[in-house]
Amino acid sequence: MIASLAFAAALLIQVPPADAQDGPVVTAAQDGPVATAAPATGETVEALRIREAVAYANPLPRGAPEQDYPLVAWCEALVNGHVALGETLTDADPLDRDIIRLGRLEAADFHSALQAAEPRQTPASRAAAQAAAAEAAAKWAPLAGQDEAVRSQAFGLFFGLPGRCEHAARRLRENITTPPATPEEVGLE
Repeated sequence: MIASLAFAAALLIQVPPADAQDGPVVTAAQDGPVATAAPATGETVEALRIREAVAYANPLPRGAPEQDYPLVAWCEALVNGHVALGETLTDADPLDRDIIRLGRLEAADFHSALQAAEPRQTPASRAAAQAAAAEAAAKWAPLAGQDEAVRSQAFGLFFGLPGRCEHAARRLRENITTPPATPEEVGLE
């Protein structure tokens, strides 16, 4: 299990090689929210648009809200629950500790996006976000009374968030209100 987690973590932090058609790509190690590609600062607008189209085209897990604001609240609560679970482990290895560190950064990113967008939200949207966060946080509650081996296994089995979380947070922070591009619009279908 540790090997598969290490492999998954390695895949998440890999930076694709620079392609002359895509423009420059930042190749420094990422120390922040886990992204599915290079940081936006080194990514072309078109590459970001393609990643976003793919993220929004993929179905969300059952129970995840469709709207960006409640979705980011749901994502933040899942990450916070995962971090809190990891913090209960007394036998956390270096990979576990790094996952906890990255989770904190990711949760902070989601939180800042929610704070930036909150004044623009309707009462209904804020209520939907609160409900989504409560539902996501409740997923971790049954693990609180479990022994450490069960908690450790659950911590290791968390497969992460949908890619849409990252894009929804960016869209909220930047007040992007236009619909995301579709795969067809970016030439993928």
